Parts: sequence; structure tokens; C-alpha cells
Amino acid sequence: MVAHLDVAIVCEAPKVNPRRDEMRKRIAEIAGISIDRVGVKATTNEKLGSLGREEGIAAYATATIRLPWSAP
Repeated sequence: MVAHLDVAIVCEAPKVNPRRDEMRKRIAEIAGISIDRVGVKATTNEKLGSLGREEGIAAYATATIRLPWSAP
């Protein structure tokens, strides 16, 4: 069972904040969880490397999952 999803987007542009809630809503729909269990954040690469030159966008996702547990 997915307990929480956390997504980090690394890009210089476009700005993520204006669309953050839309992203959270869609990710929640795809994962089949409530929106309050999805986090989306963004950062820049401080103009360094290919991401800093706006040649691409990177995304990192972490999922916290809960496995079924039964007592002996």
C-alpha cells in the first residue's frame, strides 16, 4: 500500500509552483491515493550543468509503502 509519494523536480524553467496542486491531484489519481499523501517540490540546479542551461528537466520520486503485516 502506498502511504506517501514525494516528487522533486529539478529545472530552471518553467516555474512549478503555479501548477503544483494540479500535479499533486493528477499524481494522486494515478496512484489511487488521496492528494494529502502526495508532495511535489521544485528546485533549480543553480545554472550548473545541462539542467542549469535549461537543456532538460529531472524528476526524483520517493514512495513510502506499507506492507501487509500480521501478528503471529
